[in-house]
Parts: sequence; C-alpha cells; structure tokens
Amino acid sequence: MSSLPMYRTSLLGIFVAVMGLSGCQEKVVPVQPPPKVSYQVTQANSVPLITEMPGRVSAFMVSEVRPQVSGIIQKRLFEEGSDVKEGEQLYQIDPALFQAAYNSARAELSRAQANVVAARLLAERYSKIVDINAVSKQEYDDAIAARDQSIAAVEAARQAVETARINLEYTKVLAPVSGRISRSFVTPGALVTQNQADPLATVQQLTPVYVDVTQSSSELLKLRRAFATGEIQAGANKGAKIKLKLEDGSPYARISKDKTEGGEPEWILGELQFSDVTIEQSTGVISVRATFENPDYILLPGMYVRAVIEEGVRENTILIPQKTVMRDSKNRPYVYVLTKENPQPQQASEKEQAGAPAPKSLGQDDYYVALRYVTLDRDYKNHWLITDGLKPGDRVMVDGLQKAQPGQVVTGDEVQPEVVVDAVAGANANNNAQDETAPVPAAAEPAPEQQETEKEKVE
Repeated sequence: MSSLPMYRTSLLGIFVAVMGLSGCQEKVVPVQPPPKVSYQVTQANSVPLITEMPGRVSAFMVSEVRPQVSGIIQKRLFEEGSDVKEGEQLYQIDPALFQAAYNSARAELSRAQANVVAARLLAERYSKIVDINAVSKQEYDDAIAARDQSIAAVEAARQAVETARINLEYTKVLAPVSGRISRSFVTPGALVTQNQADPLATVQQLTPVYVDVTQSSSELLKLRRAFATGEIQAGANKGAKIKLKLEDGSPYARISKDKTEGGEPEWILGELQFSDVTIEQSTGVISVRATFENPDYILLPGMYVRAVIEEGVRENTILIPQKTVMRDSKNRPYVYVLTKENPQPQQASEKEQAGAPAPKSLGQDDYYVALRYVTLDRDYKNHWLITDGLKPGDRVMVDGLQKAQPGQVVTGDEVQPEVVVDAVAGANANNNAQDETAPVPAAAEPAPEQQETEKEKVE
C-alpha cells in the first residue's frame, strides 16, 4: 500500500516535465517577419540608340614630295613640322646644268627662226618666175618644202625651249598640297634622282581629317533587322552627326579659354560619309568613314579614337540597374520581380517553399519573389536596356537580393529609379564593339561577385 503514493507521485512529475518541455518548444519557434527589400517599378522609355565604335584617324590628303629632276640639293627652304601652302618652295636643286640647257634651246630657236626667213623669201621669189619657166618646177617645189621644214623646225625648237624651261623650274621643289610637312629626309648636299622611290618629305592635310571606324557585321545585321521591323525608328544613320572620344576618354570638343567650370563642352561634330561594301573575313567587321574638322590640330594621323553614332530611337524600352541582373549556371540573365500572385512551382523549389512558408494573406507591402529571365541589348550609364522579359509596371528588386529566394514572401519598399534617358545621348553606350576583333553581344559579360553568390543559391 505504501508504494502506490510513490507511483502516483512519479507519474505526476513526468506529466509536469512533459508539459514543461512542450511549453519550451512553443517558445523556441517565433514567427519571423518577412525580410525587407527595395524595388523599382519599370517604365517604358523612348531611348536613342548610341553606338560607340573604335576607329583611327587618317589625313584628308597625303602627298610625298619627290624630285622630278636629278641634281644636288642646295638648300632647304622650310621649317620641319610647320604648315606649308600649295606651291610654296621647299627645296632648291642646283640649276646650273638646266639653265645652260634652257639657254641652248633658246639659241636653237633663234637659228630656226632665222632659217624660216630665208626659206620664205626664196619660195616667194620662185613663185613669181615659175610661170615664165625662169626656174624649173622641181626647184620651185624644193623651195616650198624647205620653207615648210624651216617652219616645223621653229615649232620643234619652241617645244625644246619649253621642256628646258620646265626642267629648270623643277629645280625648285614645290609643295604639292597645303598642309603640315614632316621632317626632311635629305639634307643640303645630298644627290637626288628623278622620280626616286624615297620621298624628300611628306605633306599631310590635317583639316579636315578622316576617321575610319569599324562595326561588327552581326550588329549591322541586327540594326537593319530592327529598322525593317519598325522596332527602331530610322533617320539617324544617313548623314548622321558623329561625336568622338579621344584616347583618354575626353570628348573631342573645341578648346575655349572662356569655358566655365562644369559646363558642357562644345562637341565638334563629324559627318558620316559612307559604309564599306566588303566585310573583312579575318575580323568580321565593316568599315565606316566620317570626316571631322580639326581646327586645333588635336586629331593626328594614326590616333586611336572612339566614334559615338546615334543609330535611331527604340520605342517602349525598359532600363534597369545593372546590379539587379544575375545569371544562372547556363549564363542566362535573370532578375527578381515582386508579385502578388504565387509564382509557378518551377520558380520555387519545394525546399525553398518549405523554408519560407507564405502567409495565408499578404499585407499591403508584402509580395512573392519570382524569377524572371530577361534579354539584354546594351548598357546605358550603368543600366541595362531590356528587350524581352519585362513589361512596364513590373516591380524589379534592386536591393536585398541576398535575402530573397524565388517563392519567398518579402516586404517591399519602392524606390524611385534614376533618370538616365536624358543622359543617354552623352553616355558610353557599349554596343558590343569594345574590341575591334570580337563582336560579342553585351549580354555575355560576366556578372558581379554579388550576383555570382545569388547564382549559387539558385542552383
């Protein structure tokens, strides 16, 4: 009988211990609020398509100065690296032999002219007496022929004098075109020969100048296809005004001492001349030529530049920050969007749904996270231009990407997007021409490290 109370006491202790443990377990699992993220509402924009292509500067005219007669250089009459005008004398070749030849030719001309006088008088005298048979017909014919030969000899002597005069003038080596002259490749005392292979100097016309740029054939086909379908409004490619960026990234603009600090530079605009009709087989690019004024001689032949061309206007285009785009294991770009509707099963695995259960009813600022694949076209001032995958009004997650998973419920805070459309005309538009020999689409660029972390989570 004494053991019964002890048995009841043990059961009561066990019951109290079990109830205590149950109470502890209920307190260990608190209800976690949804993580907070930020999103932007996408908007449709009319964006001018700015293409930036690499190119090289070449002179508008290039003339190599060569001697047209042989002789010894007596003196150089120009300053190396200076501007010369067409017809300005550059070198003086020893003219002694050519002056003597000219004088001799003039003497031959005088003798020929004297012979003409005698032959003409004899012919006139015979013409008066041939009818009365004072001279034979044969003698008369010989006098007429001698007169004509003398006249022809005078004409030949005149041409010999002109040739000698031209050769004498060629001893003065003149500038063939106006422009900037290079260094002299010969010095006074050097022997030069007529039409030699090596030039004496080179004159280049530097205003205006040519800029030869290259565009990938794939981008050219893509652009023409967009024009044909009406996706891009044409009207900028023919006779288009082109801007240049120099090697250091600065704009090619007029140098003004009165320019206020922070003011917009006065761009020097060029004009598109033509596009080549042949694509280079080794690089897959096509050449485009433009002309630019060069008032301050900033552009020099051989200089590397980047030409900025406005191709057209793309309507109903969506721009999103580059940091919002991530990539999966197949290098496909995607973004996270916030929606009031529960995403499809393939967008959120069972494990993720189990780890982040959605409430029965969403709050006003609560959304589901959905994964959306997008198509990238090019970048504008740290923003991607989206051609497919998003529509106006979509909520794209911009901050808190590391906190969210597809299918999870989050609390969204809307932020205003940056205004970039007005700055597009002066932005650095990467139209897959960053390398002259690699026309790779912009969508193939690697994602940032933060996006790589999110990619591992999705996998």
